[in-house]
Amino acid sequence: MDEETHPPDRPAEPPAAGPVVCARCGTAAEGGTAPVTWISSVEDGRRLHFCETCARLHIRAIESRLDSLWW
Repeated sequence: MDEETHPPDRPAEPPAAGPVVCARCGTAAEGGTAPVTWISSVEDGRRLHFCETCARLHIRAIESRLDSLWW
């Protein structure tokens, strides 16, 4: 299966409407997509994006798979 196809039981997530914003600090990404240095996470069915600064600051919590509410 290539990267562009999705399993039938998991439909493709629609792209975010509007600018991509860090869920932690509110920094907006330039353009309509998150830079490759940002992290995305799905929590409670919502896709959240975290900027490079916030991701680096909370990397241990992210790797421990703690929800962002716990950081």
